Amino acid sequence: MSIIHRTTLTPSKYELLAAWLPAQPWFSGDPARLEAIGAYRFDDPEGAVGVEGHLFTAGDDTVYHVPLSYRGAPLEAGEEFLVGTMEHGVLGTRWASDAIGDPVFRAVLASTIAHGGTGSREFVQDAEGAESERDPSVRVAGTGVAAAEVPELWAVEVQQRGTSTVAESEFAALAVLRVVDRAADGAADPVGTQSLRGAWGDRIGALLATLTV
Repeated sequence: MSIIHRTTLTPSKYELLAAWLPAQPWFSGDPARLEAIGAYRFDDPEGAVGVEGHLFTAGDDTVYHVPLSYRGAPLEAGEEFLVGTMEHGVLGTRWASDAIGDPVFRAVLASTIAHGGTGSREFVQDAEGAESERDPSVRVAGTGVAAAEVPELWAVEVQQRGTSTVAESEFAALAVLRVVDRAADGAADPVGTQSLRGAWGDRIGALLATLTV
């Protein structure tokens, strides 16, 4: 499960994104007009890395998808993926990275897709430590099956291909779709590919990521 603290965050996640997005080749919106649709979260089995996928618009109807990972120290050899740092009122300094460059994110995303898993349950913790569960603003699920084998994606090459960012090894390719195309909602996965699908508002089965083996 994911624990969300009710506390300060400086700068905010969207302030970081507004500064980072203009340099991304797939982004064509207005960084001053970011509007959140919602987010999903995954659990790090070790409990050390926060993983959150953000969906938002930027001045028009285009839906953008940016997963971020949050660490208490810089991602090793991850300078090119750094989005920025934030001061968290409970956890201290947090390094936010474009999550496709983080091996923890790649592992949990690949596992969720391959095994037909879902996003994590979310619990909000108040200043006294009391927790209450909330519904995720974006619900996600993989299209694989529980018995499927999960490819190892620790050592990969990360490349930009159109509006997707792809982490590829000799045996598998994991792609994060940066622009979420309504035309792909609910479409069948190609042979040899499973996907992560999202739902929010009137969107059902929105294609967010793919795993090809």
